[in-house]
Amino acid sequence: METKEFDFKGTVLNGFVMVFVSIVMPIVAVWCIYESIVIEDGGWITGCLVALGIILALCSLLTWGGFLMLEPNTARVTTWFGKYSGTFTRTGFYWINPFYSTKKLSLRARNLDAEPIKVNDKVGNPVMIGLVLVWKLKDTYKAMFEVDSQTMASSDGTIGGNTKGLMHALEDFVSVQSYAALRQVAGQYAYDDNDENTHELTLRSGGDEINEQLEAKLNERLSMAGIEIVEARINYLAYAPEIAAVMLRRQQASAIITAREKIVEGAVSMVKMALDKLSSDGIVELDEDKKASMVSNLLVVLCADESAQPVVNTGTLNQ
Repeated sequence: METKEFDFKGTVLNGFVMVFVSIVMPIVAVWCIYESIVIEDGGWITGCLVALGIILALCSLLTWGGFLMLEPNTARVTTWFGKYSGTFTRTGFYWINPFYSTKKLSLRARNLDAEPIKVNDKVGNPVMIGLVLVWKLKDTYKAMFEVDSQTMASSDGTIGGNTKGLMHALEDFVSVQSYAALRQVAGQYAYDDNDENTHELTLRSGGDEINEQLEAKLNERLSMAGIEIVEARINYLAYAPEIAAVMLRRQQASAIITAREKIVEGAVSMVKMALDKLSSDGIVELDEDKKASMVSNLLVVLCADESAQPVVNTGTLNQ
């Protein structure tokens, strides 16, 4: 979306010079009025001095309303009787026409640590998911006039009258849109692969790719308010409490099966190595029945959960 923000093009004077002028003007005004009193039969000169004194006094009062002081990464949105007149971003102490209305905004980065919310993933499982993001204002015109931040920040009948209220209103806008984007992204992926499709992107394994998609969705939603997302990351991911125990048992069962597969694979390798070693070294000759019996015994010993109890065969005694 094309930006409508532009720099303030009105008259800008040095603030310290104008402070000096504002102090001098009432002094001159008092002197003019005093001189008009002490001059006898001054005629039109007396009238001019009085008029000049009154004008200088009024100008001095108006001048004090035009001072601006800006710190780094702050801005003033100026309006001329309701019409947008540009954004003032020059750091320092300045003076502008006091009839310009100004509203201060912060351009500094801000954090949002969103509380985990319950959403349904791609396969319908309820999961708890939360995010943390860093955002900042990029377009002050959109922030002030494209979304209703001024009304939301109204206080004591003054619409958009303070910086804190305006930024708080924008924080609320970011929070609502962040939850909406988080629901949208989370609904497109499963929590994990459930041992079905290990190549499919999931919330648990997606990592940076999921975060990049979340950041893109947030920038798309928040661009209307002139807000830029610097970084967005999922910082909390878990099954919802109602299915957490069941899913934990499923994960435990999957882990046990995987461990058993490794144990059996290792046991078969060890049995084969033992049979090959006995045969190659000529220690003992075993027929097929003996080999089958030996394989069975070794597999029982190697795959058992508990330590095997050895039985010593001493042979048969003939009476």
